[in-house]
Amino acid sequence: MSRIGKKPIALPAGVKYTVSENGNTVLVEGPKGKVTAMLPGGIKLVQKDGQLLAERENDKQAAFHGLARALVFNAVTGVTTGWTKDIDIVGIGYRAEMKGKNMVVFTLGYSHPIEFPLPTGIEVAIDPKQTHLTISGIDRQKVGQIAADMRSLRKPDPYKNKGVRYTGEKLKKKVGKTGAK
Repeated sequence: MSRIGKKPIALPAGVKYTVSENGNTVLVEGPKGKVTAMLPGGIKLVQKDGQLLAERENDKQAAFHGLARALVFNAVTGVTTGWTKDIDIVGIGYRAEMKGKNMVVFTLGYSHPIEFPLPTGIEVAIDPKQTHLTISGIDRQKVGQIAADMRSLRKPDPYKNKGVRYTGEKLKKKVGKTGAK
């Protein structure tokens, strides 16, 4: 059984949280902005000496205890330090560039460039070689989803490993067919 639900969440200075009246969402405010997190029924947030604890009413909510704590922790971390995801583009002629403030244009070996609009609250930094992207924002779920959508534009193929991949992602390379002797 996971004991992550019992772990306290450190509340840094300048971070405020408010639980909605019906008790199913938490609004966390910090220096970087505001994030809402879902709170499953039967889980309460209690503040004890500068730390936040997720407490459950009875053991029927044990399955949601760790989930609730993780969601609130992700929101608190998002409004203080933010979340980032790194992406690499591998392949000859494959690259990405910014077009305006919130549009990324990918050149991935197709007959056309792919325009990828960015939602509000998400920023993308592209290195000078145009093959490394850093996606950042305060909402962990949104950052991860945008990174996954960018990766799905051209997944790494198993033979040449060309395509869009996460930084540090381990890939299984297949052996191509051997020529007749």
